[in-house]
Amino acid sequence: MKLDHTGFKNTAEWEAAGYSLPKFDRTKVTEQTKANPRWIHFGAGNIFRAFQANVMQELLNKGICDTGLIVAEGFDYEIIEKMNRPHDDYSILVTLKADGTTDKTVVGSIVESLILDSRNQTEFNRLKEIFRSPSLQMVSFTITEKGYSLTDGKAELLPAVAADFENGPAAPDSYIGKVTALLYERYISGRLPLALVSMDNCSHNGDKLRAAVTAFADHWAENRLVPDDFPSYLEDPGLVSFPWTMIDKITPRPDTAIQAMLEKDGINDLAPVITVKNTYAAPFVNAEECEYLVIEDHFPNGKLPLEQAGILYTTRETVDKVEKMKVCTCLNPLHTTLAVYGCLLGYQLISEEMKNPLLKKLVETIGYKEGLPVVTDPGILHPEDFLDEVLNVRIPNPFMPDTPQRIATDTSQKLAIRFGETIKAYSDSEKLDTANLQMIPLVFAGWLRYLMAVDDNGNAFTLSPDPLLDSLLPIMEGLSLGHTEQAEDILRPILENASIFGVNLYEAGLADKVISYFKELSSGTGAVKEVLAKYAG
Repeated sequence: MKLDHTGFKNTAEWEAAGYSLPKFDRTKVTEQTKANPRWIHFGAGNIFRAFQANVMQELLNKGICDTGLIVAEGFDYEIIEKMNRPHDDYSILVTLKADGTTDKTVVGSIVESLILDSRNQTEFNRLKEIFRSPSLQMVSFTITEKGYSLTDGKAELLPAVAADFENGPAAPDSYIGKVTALLYERYISGRLPLALVSMDNCSHNGDKLRAAVTAFADHWAENRLVPDDFPSYLEDPGLVSFPWTMIDKITPRPDTAIQAMLEKDGINDLAPVITVKNTYAAPFVNAEECEYLVIEDHFPNGKLPLEQAGILYTTRETVDKVEKMKVCTCLNPLHTTLAVYGCLLGYQLISEEMKNPLLKKLVETIGYKEGLPVVTDPGILHPEDFLDEVLNVRIPNPFMPDTPQRIATDTSQKLAIRFGETIKAYSDSEKLDTANLQMIPLVFAGWLRYLMAVDDNGNAFTLSPDPLLDSLLPIMEGLSLGHTEQAEDILRPILENASIFGVNLYEAGLADKVISYFKELSSGTGAVKEVLAKYAG
């Protein structure tokens, strides 16, 4: 059995092995999509293949839509070259359920894959053609939060961004620069309407995308590289929108056990690829069953009927409430907590951590006691029910091969959103006091202890990638297990950095508590377990 066009000439073989197959005429859908594209997505990663692509497959299977998805990758071109195209854009979704069963689906809704490279004329001209199409309704993104950043950890423009600001839309190198150049094509084709929809897991994601795109347009206009009214086109909500969204689906790195299961079914050529840019890509993706996507209903060129596949269209205010509920309280902070302490305690699976009563109590306290008091019920999803599902079904799911090490990636970029908003809400409340926060400061202290790159047994480990490591690690060099006498002086630059924590921890009245916890956590081997027993037990 081969995962490509020729491999599906014998559908009975796949169905006998328990696979759900596309139920639409893919050739016809491909032709219709190329002629009248409606949805193009940037970011060919696991979350997209597990979620958005499967949503579109459901709409195609039901006959609700007659066009499929186009995917473009602007960071790691090898994903398209070595994964999408050899498999004719097919992929396999393995849904891992908490009861131990799996669903196996061949996803065929992606009918074209492209490389977002302005120096590859064939690829870029095709993308320009798509953006000039009046039928195009939505451009969506899963490029991670740092994909929208134009500056480095020192708040200086990234070299590619600085060059693109000066050189204009002809051949930009930065991700958003390339996207903005494509939007310029849509502008000169008659100021055609469009929705630009970030589906990345970050707060007010639409605003982040909007700020990045308009920064390019403004600089190009100032440098007389585009007409003066190109920025006004992007800033006219009747023509171009940047809806907010909230997305939630745990999609770990493709698991070798899943690969073995699929190979046992008789499927060939499933070996993963680790690209030069260290992306781990495979022809299959494994993911949890639970999924949520809430989108602000603002589409100047009309919208796809995603609500018929479980997607929730709603107001910006409601998206904000749902997003804050999830990102700031009911899931993401708990994941980050388990990631930090999981690395320190040597865990290899997030689900295994939930068997530790101390870690379980830690995240329960952060969720129910410290977080829920500042959550506003969005109405379409009840916060306590959502949190119950997270803590009792989703995170403990033993069949989800998610690791603390993966989730610990870019922690410095996550703390402000995942915990800082709760601290701000406490500070603004007349009924709540930041002095009553006990476990959130313990997470901050745990992260600082994590930055020492030594586990609770005194063994060195490799820190997960993080854009601030180059600036943080030199600060941490002055600290070691059992030698934290100067911790306050050494850690002060980090603790007062509001861009990391969302607040200056000194001004929030939490710095002393974090330092105290950190000293205890760093007192020697075994201290992490002792501290958890003391405060979370």
